[in-house]
Amino acid sequence: MKVMDVMQTNVITIRSDMEIKEIARTLYDNRISGVPVIDSDGNLVGIVTEGDLLHKETSPQIPGVIGILGALIYYNGVKQYESDLKKLIASQASEIMTANVVIINKEASIEEAASLMVSKKIKRLPVLEDGKIIGIVSRMDIIKTLIED
Repeated sequence: MKVMDVMQTNVITIRSDMEIKEIARTLYDNRISGVPVIDSDGNLVGIVTEGDLLHKETSPQIPGVIGILGALIYYNGVKQYESDLKKLIASQASEIMTANVVIINKEASIEEAASLMVSKKIKRLPVLEDGKIIGIVSRMDIIKTLIED
């Protein structure tokens, strides 16, 4: 079975300038946990997930620090702290989205999609053709195949 056999084709997308509150409303109203972000030409530029939005309600984890001769040396988690802080102060999709989106081809097998999701620890894979989103496959789409087999 291939990705094109199970992917959702009516993909809800948002623009990169959409405000955080609108993104939350889109996820909630459509009962989805993530949404692809597109530019004005319809090209995929990122993805916003529930996890990204949760950063708006948390405090960034302060990285480990050692004081030596009056200087502070960060030894753990600086990049994560910067990412958390950036998402905390974000006001629109372009500021909170994950830009490096893992994608898949419609001809890929379900096994490939499942493997990617497990190894990359992601819940959805946009399906692209000529740079445009033609579908999205989620964990639930793959799990459904277990019932149908």
